[in-house]
Amino acid sequence: MKSKAAPAVSSLESHIGFWLRFVSNHVSQGFARKLENTGVTVAEWVILRELFDARETSPSRLAASSGLTRGAVSKLIDRLLLKGLVTRKEAGDDRRFQEVNLTAAGRAAVPALAALADRNDEEFFSHLPAKEREQLVSILRKLVAANQLKRMPTA
Repeated sequence: MKSKAAPAVSSLESHIGFWLRFVSNHVSQGFARKLENTGVTVAEWVILRELFDARETSPSRLAASSGLTRGAVSKLIDRLLLKGLVTRKEAGDDRRFQEVNLTAAGRAAVPALAALADRNDEEFFSHLPAKEREQLVSILRKLVAANQLKRMPTA
């Protein structure tokens, strides 16, 4: 009786996910290192950037727009409050509803933090011509849409 040969085991490097994770980890770690001297984490940056456009919003809206849980957003807001970068106040008679805003310091910090994010992208992706960068982003957006990905990367 002939024995069946075991199927070949694919290598790590043969998986697209391996390469995405490999690059993503390095890009994220590079950005986290750039943020170290600012006292802001990558997750806090996400909340600050969301607030910059929203001007005033609630923790539940921040959770929806960032893809984070309400609990995670609440903890991030607490940390940003301690750092003096956001304010939180109860809205009207309903103590469950809160409004979150950037402070002047928070609003001033966002452009500087965005410049660090831009510099990080430039360091990692400047080796690609503009057309290839556009194609890469287009492909990644297609994957996000096709897989209905909602949660924003924060780490």
